[in-house]
Amino acid sequence: MQNKTISEIEQIYELELEKVFNVIKKNHVKKVLLQFPEGMKPYSTVIAKEIENKTGCKILIWLGSCFGGCDVPLDVERLGVDLIVQFGHSKWGFKDKKIKVL
Repeated sequence: MQNKTISEIEQIYELELEKVFNVIKKNHVKKVLLQFPEGMKPYSTVIAKEIENKTGCKILIWLGSCFGGCDVPLDVERLGVDLIVQFGHSKWGFKDKKIKVL
């Protein structure tokens, strides 16, 4: 794990955390699954703690592979998440009505 603050990470990556906070609060999200590409995984716990502290929701971090927008964990429904936040460079049109993706 990298020892960087959220401010230092935001200088490297455009995380759009305010957008994440707003979606979580607006939709009363209780449990969020975060997905990161390999290069961002060392920062995943810092990002997760920031989201958890600002929103009060429970955060799960997907440690499996994530090769882009189409790489969603199999059987993600069994995790009971309300929202998937996938950090990376590609936009993705997930159309499931039960789980929102940001």
